[in-house]
Amino acid sequence: MIFLRSLVFQILFFSTMIVLQLVWLPGLFMRRQVSQELGRTWGRLSLWLLDKICGTRVEFRGQDNIPEGAVIVAAKHQSIWDTFVLPTKFPDFSYILKHELVWIPFFGWYLLAAEQIGIDRAKGGKLLPQLIEKSKKIFAEGRQLFIFPEGTRRPPGAPPAYKVGVAHLYAATNVPVLPVALNAGLFWPRRSFLIRPGTIVMEFLPAIPPGLQTREFFDRLQSDLEGASDRLIAEAVAKDPGLAAIVAENRAKAIAKDKERAEKKAAREQSKEAR
Repeated sequence: MIFLRSLVFQILFFSTMIVLQLVWLPGLFMRRQVSQELGRTWGRLSLWLLDKICGTRVEFRGQDNIPEGAVIVAAKHQSIWDTFVLPTKFPDFSYILKHELVWIPFFGWYLLAAEQIGIDRAKGGKLLPQLIEKSKKIFAEGRQLFIFPEGTRRPPGAPPAYKVGVAHLYAATNVPVLPVALNAGLFWPRRSFLIRPGTIVMEFLPAIPPGLQTREFFDRLQSDLEGASDRLIAEAVAKDPGLAAIVAENRAKAIAKDKERAEKKAAREQSKEAR
């Protein structure tokens, strides 16, 4: 039954995206908010389809913590679900995303029209000064910047792997940071076709004000996000004990993969020193 429901949803999920992009074509030549509204419309419709077809509902918590105007929205990233739901709660947003996405026909055109920020993740810290300057322009317009502090999707249960980029942005831009915790990966795992029924929770935590020391901010962001996300995962496991095995498996696989990645990095560095 889960397979059939997931199949129907996946077909409609991508079909509605294509149809909306075609219907919205005139919006490519209008102000950025028109293209952003396409993203919000697709997100709301996708949430409705998830509920009606897969039995996967959503609960939003802490919406009164969302500040007005310029803010860095630092969210946990576990699933594709996170990417289309966040825009439904913010009026004038910009994502930091991998630049390959802007080359996708139609989809990438709308990203550019909505003034999203594409970066080459392979260049790492070399792009930070440019990213900071673009972010300052966004904040000067009272907009919201979305960033995933771990840089990529991490399954629920995986040890944290935060990048320092968010701390540099915080220090350089003097705007608050809104942490967003969630447990979406339990129900729609990354790179997964199957979608489990249940309730995904997205929780907006109290904003971290500007002005903290970089290390203090970085530690607080990780502590707030990890503590809240672990709590949301524990709530879901309490309702469905079968999820506990998935969380444990995710953690074991992530630890093994992180170890392998670290060993390869160390080998490359040793090879460079030997030359």
